[in-house]
Amino acid sequence: MITDGVKEVLLALFCPKCGAQLPDDAVFCMKCGAKLAAPPVQAPSTPIIASLEAKSLRCPHCGAPLTPKFGEMIISCEYCGTAVMLGSDGWRGIHKQSMLLLKLAEQERVSNEIRSLMDRGLLHRHLYEGSKLEEMSLSYVPYWIVSVPARSSIVASDIAVQVGEIATTAALFGVMGSAMSNRRRGVGIAGPLLAGAMLGTMMGPSQTSARKAYQLNNNYNLAIVAVKAFNEYQPRSYEFNLQDRTFFDISKIPKGVKILNGDVGEEAAKYQAKAVAEQLQSEKAHAQFHMIQELHTDIDVTETELLYAPIWFAQYDHKGKKIILVIDGNSGGIINSIGL
Repeated sequence: MITDGVKEVLLALFCPKCGAQLPDDAVFCMKCGAKLAAPPVQAPSTPIIASLEAKSLRCPHCGAPLTPKFGEMIISCEYCGTAVMLGSDGWRGIHKQSMLLLKLAEQERVSNEIRSLMDRGLLHRHLYEGSKLEEMSLSYVPYWIVSVPARSSIVASDIAVQVGEIATTAALFGVMGSAMSNRRRGVGIAGPLLAGAMLGTMMGPSQTSARKAYQLNNNYNLAIVAVKAFNEYQPRSYEFNLQDRTFFDISKIPKGVKILNGDVGEEAAKYQAKAVAEQLQSEKAHAQFHMIQELHTDIDVTETELLYAPIWFAQYDHKGKKIILVIDGNSGGIINSIGL
């Protein structure tokens, strides 16, 4: 057990050179003259709330820059330990601009990615050898990242049940045809009467049993290009690697790389994202279910964020046909391929 006297000894200040005990506020040792290290700065005990107008953060106690991560609500200064509170939305409520770092920086590497796409990856055709590069450029392009939960209610026919019904119906028509033929030959009518009764049974209530209700729920992080002139390059279902994003910092963009200005507002991006999500839900529903009879989709927008992404634009000429490729300079993914 630590007594009060022992606590006082543990908290006392001693010269690191000669070991003499010194006053708490001493800067030099009174015995040997050695300079002492500055006493640690005591951080406030309660968090300081950051201003909503803040575009960057510095510690209010020691002035050091703060580097929070997305989603953090309380940041501790690495230098003095001061706690800064960001509010219920974390850093998102203060700073909505982020960026992806350029990792695919060399044009030669971009060309290798394109060669893989043209020759083996997507098309399985040898287009690269017969194509001539006309233009290749790199820019930082703003995209609105819109989080869209989508819920679809679907009423579709069970194709297995319907196939069974069709097969049974066809077989019964065969029985009836045979029976009618026998009747013409004077063979009785019990066969067609029985077949007709069976056919009426199959064509009645069992038709409704093929209809079933389904739910299709998906969450999308849709990238809506924020430059009207680039609408033709709008991604459909491509998603950037958001785990790799950081806060927008112009000093992290290589010199000479153009930064494009966005002219698509946040509300317009939300409207477009809803339309894209509805189309994606419809495509997925028709790919998964057959004979859809009803399809209703509810779409919400939960969050938006402006992301600056490094984008390579490459244009090739292949026997008079223009091929344009839009490539993610962060991950190397193909965002768009026009003319392929």
